[in-house]
Parts: sequence; C-alpha cells; structure tokens
Amino acid sequence: MKCVNFKLLLLLFLAITSCSKDGDPVDPTDDTGGTPNPPPTTPTAIDLNAYANGSGVMMQAFYWDVEPRFGWWDLLSEKVEGWADAGVDRIWLPVASKGNSGGYSMGYDPSDYFDFGEYNQHGTVETRFGSREELENLIAKAHENDLEVIADIVLNHNSGGGLEYNPYREKETYTLFNEENGNASGMFNRNYEDFHPNSTSQSDAGNLFFAEQDVDHDVPYVQDWLWKKENSVAKYYKNVMGFDGWRFDYVKGFAPWVVKAWNDEVGGFSVGENYDGNAAVLEKWVEESGSAAFDFAAFYKMEEAFDRFQDLTYLERDMLRKTYPEKAVTFVANHDTEKDENQDNRISRVHKLQSYAYIMTHDGYPTVFYLDYEDEQFKAKIQQLIKIHNSIATGDVEVLYVDNDEYIMKRKGDVSNPGLILYISNSNGKKTRAVTSNWTNVTLMDYSGNSTYYPTSDGNGEVTIEAPANGFSIWSITK
Repeated sequence: MKCVNFKLLLLLFLAITSCSKDGDPVDPTDDTGGTPNPPPTTPTAIDLNAYANGSGVMMQAFYWDVEPRFGWWDLLSEKVEGWADAGVDRIWLPVASKGNSGGYSMGYDPSDYFDFGEYNQHGTVETRFGSREELENLIAKAHENDLEVIADIVLNHNSGGGLEYNPYREKETYTLFNEENGNASGMFNRNYEDFHPNSTSQSDAGNLFFAEQDVDHDVPYVQDWLWKKENSVAKYYKNVMGFDGWRFDYVKGFAPWVVKAWNDEVGGFSVGENYDGNAAVLEKWVEESGSAAFDFAAFYKMEEAFDRFQDLTYLERDMLRKTYPEKAVTFVANHDTEKDENQDNRISRVHKLQSYAYIMTHDGYPTVFYLDYEDEQFKAKIQQLIKIHNSIATGDVEVLYVDNDEYIMKRKGDVSNPGLILYISNSNGKKTRAVTSNWTNVTLMDYSGNSTYYPTSDGNGEVTIEAPANGFSIWSITK
C-alpha cells in the first residue's frame, strides 16, 4: 500500500508542475520545495537599442473633432521630435484640404483638394487644423526628424459643390465645383459628368457611398486630375506639399485598381481603409490593389478576445497579418472606433495595453492612436512597447499556448537577435506556465516592466514564466 500511495503522489506532483497555475511561479531548476532561488543580484537588461531591427510604428496624429480648432498643425509640430525619439517613423495626418463644413470639417467632406487653408470659402480661410503655412512647417519639422508624413486621401465622394441641372438624374444636384462653388483654387473643377451616373459609366464596381457626388474614376478627366497630370492631386501633394505616402479613405466605395494606378504613378507608402472584419476580404483587396490595408480582422479579434467574449482563443482566428504580414497595418483604436461613445466597435480602455502588447510583438506594422499615446496613464507603457517592437520583436511567430484566459507567443529572433516571448492573461489572478524558449541556461526578465520575477531556462530551453492578472509580460534574455 505504501508503494502504491507513493506512485500516486508522484504522478499527482508531476501533473501539477506541468500545468499553468495561479500564484507565484515555480522555477523548474529549484529543489528547495517550490521556493524560487533568485539570482544573487538583479540581472542586467540587454540594451534594446543595440538590437534595432529597422522597424518603426505609425502615429495616427488626430482624433475625431480635434481641438483646438485652427491650431492643430502647430500643436503637432511641437510633438514630432518626441515621437521620433520614441520610435515613430510615420505620422498619419487628417485630411488636409478644405471640406464642406469649413472650419468644423475633419476633411471627410472634401470640396477643394488644393485648398490647404489659404482660400476664403465655406466660411473660413484656414481649415479646422490651421493654415497652409502651418501645415508646410509641420511637414518640414517631421522631415527634419526623419518622419514620413502620410496624407489622408478621400477619393470616393465630394461635398460642397453648387447646384446644377443634372440630365442623368433629371434634377438639380450639388455637383458643380468651380471658383465660385466650393473650389476656389480653380484646380480640378468638376461638374455632373465627373460623378455617377454620367455618359461614361453608371456606378463603381463597388457600393455607392454618396449617390449624387460619387466620383467616377473611369472618367479620363478625373484620372488626369487625381493622379496623372503633373499638377494632379497625387503629384501636387507629393512634389509641392511634401507628403510621403497615402491613407486611402473608404476604399469599399471604388475599385482596387484606382489605388494601384495612383501608387504606380507616384509611389510611396500606402494603406487602405477597407472597413471589414473578414480577413479574406482584406486579403483580396491587398492582392488587387498592391497596397497595405488596416487589419480590421485583427482589430475585431482582439475586441472579441479581450472584451466581447473574454476568450483569448479568438486570437487564433484569421487575420490579415497572418497571411500578408508585410501588408497588414495593425491598430487598437482610430478616429472612427473612438468617436461618439461608440461602444460596439472599440476595445475597452482596461484592455488597450494588452492589445497594444499584442500588435507591438506580432508581425504587421503597428499604428498608435494619438489619444492613447498622449494619455499619461498609457504613455510610458506604450513607449516601452514601441521600443520592444523596434528591437526584439523579430523572427517567425509561434503560438506556444492558448486557451480562454492565456495566450503565449514566441518571436524566434535570428542569429543576432534574441527575440521574445509574450504572455497575455485574462485571468483575475497571476498565471504561470512552463514553456520551451530558444534560450538555454540564461536568466530572463520581463521587458514590459510588469513582472519582477527572473526565471532561468535550463539546458533544453525550458523555463517557467508568469503574467500578472489581466495583464501581460514580455520575456527575453539578460546580460
């Protein structure tokens, strides 16, 4: 009987030590009864700057209805140096040209593509964000700090034109854009022939967004003014204003070939807003447009994993970053998800840092939302995550373990970069788990700063790591 009991106890002990548990971690190399043996001194962190991997992150440099009105460009000019120091390599600006709403416009009701705050129309000279001179100063300041500047481009629809009789609709429509009607610059004047329906085509291949001011990209005149002519929108923005790349608004409203034609003409970084959580839809669009896309599939899987269902297995579902990591622009929040107290399409504040930890450690190109970065409760944590992303978030992605409240992922690094292990927990208590790392006989530390535990891997790379309650940790080697 004693022999049987001893075997049962041994099996029970092995089962317990091989599983995750709440509470303090157990060092598998320790033989003192489960109390970890800390190193005699606190390990020394590696210098993350020494592992710079050439990556950066993009800052979405606005939110819906930014304040102060008429002072936004100047405010951003004061911030770009700090953003560059933090590891940001691109800033995405709001739509820079004059909209129908004048001084209140966020730019998504475009009227005059060439009015950057210098013509008196729609009740204002400056745009909501400031004057043309202030915009040019911002772009110059960004370039001085090696930041690319991304222009938000709205090609689907126009607003603010004058009334004219439209024979294709047999009524008057607001489709007349000239010096007296919403286009004071006199460049790219338009009339009903430039909008659907007309003598060229009836509609886009995609959905109509503004039924009466839906731009027809099949019209040669429209193509000339948008991207072909030497003073087209694309070439003027790049060669005169100094923009380096493009964020295309509402690409569901027109065919992917439009984005491809634009990029073939002027080049530069580009990303499309294809507002769809279906990864297959995003994959098809990047294949046809040749452009990167915001990974709405990843966004919704994070929202489901952390908030809606509180089940981290949703992080195993399809995302653009899993099939086209080089074309996936990941994000946690943007101007649409955060406006008007929109609760159905946002990641809750309590789970934002876990979500940033996810996008900053996985493949894809991360975007940081202005309001999140400038939040003093988040800022230092996001800055550290950017530093981690730009250094040791390297190599193939391998999910080591996932269940409803644990997610552990390894970036394998390379011959000169150690990589990392991310551990996210949705549990109300601290979690621990033994995993197989790429590191043998080395002491690890959590570079997120959320844990002060210093485990040591064994000769096979086995190591027990921990994650704080409803939090995350990011592990890598020490000196």
